[in-house]
Amino acid sequence: MFQMSKSQLTSPLLSRVLGRTGRSVSIFGLGGEGVLRTRGRMAEAVAVIRRAIDEGVTYFDTAPAYEESRDYLGRALGADRAKIFLASKTHARDADGTKLLIADTLARLRTDHLDLLQLHDLREKEELDRIFSKGGAMEAVLEAVSEGVVKHVGITGHHDPAILAEALRRHPFDTVLTVVNPAEPAGFSFAKEVIPAARALGMGVIGMKVMARGKVFNLKETDTGSKALRYAWSRDVDTAIVGCWTPEEVSENARAAREFTPLSPAEIAAAEESARPVARFINPWKAA
Repeated sequence: MFQMSKSQLTSPLLSRVLGRTGRSVSIFGLGGEGVLRTRGRMAEAVAVIRRAIDEGVTYFDTAPAYEESRDYLGRALGADRAKIFLASKTHARDADGTKLLIADTLARLRTDHLDLLQLHDLREKEELDRIFSKGGAMEAVLEAVSEGVVKHVGITGHHDPAILAEALRRHPFDTVLTVVNPAEPAGFSFAKEVIPAARALGMGVIGMKVMARGKVFNLKETDTGSKALRYAWSRDVDTAIVGCWTPEEVSENARAAREFTPLSPAEIAAAEESARPVARFINPWKAA
């Protein structure tokens, strides 16, 4: 039998409303990386997912591209599916491929709907043209919304802010998932070019690559997971997703969420300044 963690019994996680979805979600969300992005590690993955639920995490992220993460979640969620916000993605750019991915995702997650379906990893204008063309992915996405199997629609990207900004001009999406860490404001910036535009439209904002696979730990301002999360939560996000390898990591991040106090503007500036010389090392996936 799964046991409730002591920390979850003592105090809830801080939550924020995810933009115009109207749903309140924990500021720490469980990402589809870490042990979830593996194969053949069901017991370990289920233990991480169950610890997140016990700790009060209510935002869970997955994608068809994340190995067996959907299968792990489908096995672990059970009756707790009803109390969480479950987000997945489609990397297909056409309608037929997206329909297949939605059906496969629902089956693997053992659910009848997704709270959020996101167009995954937008990088090029040609992708947007394909997605919004006749027979493109948006046809399947909007059909899924009309059928009630998808409640909200979002976009994700960590390559080029201009592409996400263009996507926002083409459709009133509900959320955006993008990079939030101290090195991100250097160069072309999602924080400067995408998040303000999303907020002006009432969209929810989800942070990712908060720890940049541990690279931010080279900075004294963000040399621990709790410090990296504190930076992210001090920016304009509703939740930040983190992949975890063990239940202990989940509890550490949950504890950081419970103890969170915002950084001052001076502290935010200091973190970003320290990251500027190594911005390309920390965020190699950005276009510039």
